[in-house]
Formats: sequence, structure tokens, C-alpha cells
Amino acid sequence: MARILLADDDKATRDLVKRALEADGHHVELTQDGTEALERLTAAPDTLDLLVSDVHMPGLDGIDLAKRAIAAAPGIRLLLMSGFAEELERARALPSDRLAVIIKPFTLEQIRQAVRALLG
Repeated sequence: MARILLADDDKATRDLVKRALEADGHHVELTQDGTEALERLTAAPDTLDLLVSDVHMPGLDGIDLAKRAIAAAPGIRLLLMSGFAEELERARALPSDRLAVIIKPFTLEQIRQAVRALLG
């Protein structure tokens, strides 16, 4: 199964998404913001298959994190989450064919399906 890095500043969301994805057999590492996620990603970019990130986070937001992830690990897949339409438009404009967005709030099945679709 996939090795997933999850970045979200909301603990409840992190825990919920982690449980949903681990139920499908994925290994999920948690980070609480974009800066921590970028440090983890750049330390070992070849060890991750997918970055799941909230867009709206303090410090390094999910859009900037995604841009840096694409540069550090060109093969990584990206799933960006947000409840704000303008942020999702920014996310969709990123230069990657391995990118999907999901609108908050979402169901556990919706996040699981989005991950399955990205991983192919």
C-alpha cells in the first residue's frame, strides 16, 4: 500500500483522515503544518507516494507546500483539502497532472475514493 504524508493543522481532521486511510492499508505519517511536512518530505523524498494537505494552514500553506513538494519529489501525488473555493482554484492551477482537490467537509468514503483515484 501507499506511504502517505498528511499535513493539517487541525488535530481532529488529521486523526480522522489517518484512520480512514489506514483502514485501506496505507501507512500514514502525520505533520501538523506545512513547514513540518516540507522538512519530512525533503529529508527523504523517495519514501513517500502521496502528500495529503490542508490548504489553509499557518506559516507555509498547502499551496506553497505542494509547489515545493513537486520540486523536491516530482513523482509524488498530491491531494489538497479546503473548504474555501478561492483556495481550491489556486490549488487547481498548480502545474501537476498528479494533483486532486477535495472540498471540506468530506466524508470518509470521499477521502478514501480520492486517494484511490490518485494512486490508480
